[in-house]
Amino acid sequence: MKNDSLGPAGRIAALVACLLLLVGCNPHMYDEVPAVRDAKRAEIVDSWRSVDGTEVTLRADGTAGIRLLDGQEFDFDDGWRVSGTGTWKLTGERAGWNDGQHVRLTLTSRTASTTRTPGPGERADPPDGLRPAPDTYTWTFELQRNDKKRLLLYFFFGDPDSRSAYVLERA
Repeated sequence: MKNDSLGPAGRIAALVACLLLLVGCNPHMYDEVPAVRDAKRAEIVDSWRSVDGTEVTLRADGTAGIRLLDGQEFDFDDGWRVSGTGTWKLTGERAGWNDGQHVRLTLTSRTASTTRTPGPGERADPPDGLRPAPDTYTWTFELQRNDKKRLLLYFFFGDPDSRSAYVLERA
């Protein structure tokens, strides 16, 4: 007597799961983070910090100060970091990778730029073809609440499929 506890549909699902593992595809890479839909402007107004001296100050009047902020998604790979002034808004428009609200930050006046120090496994000498830091640039920050219900701002860097997040926390 044959034991066929999976049945035809179960065998197909198991085969697909095995194939996904073999090709290196993460079946959860497109899972969404719970959408933030209740953020208030007052929660966003503040200074936000990240690694290597990054600081973004979002003011109540919609202006912003930006210090050493890296590019988003594939632009991160160019290694530039910018400082300057700009504008921001909290929006419920469909943008970014997740549903819910987002913060759209636009650098309108670049005052300085530098390159990021290569991390472990990165080349010390930049390859040809890297684009220089832009004079203007727009980031779309995703919003997430931590376990203490405080907001975090983040965007994906490098290949968005890798889901590597550049997180800014309240200063």
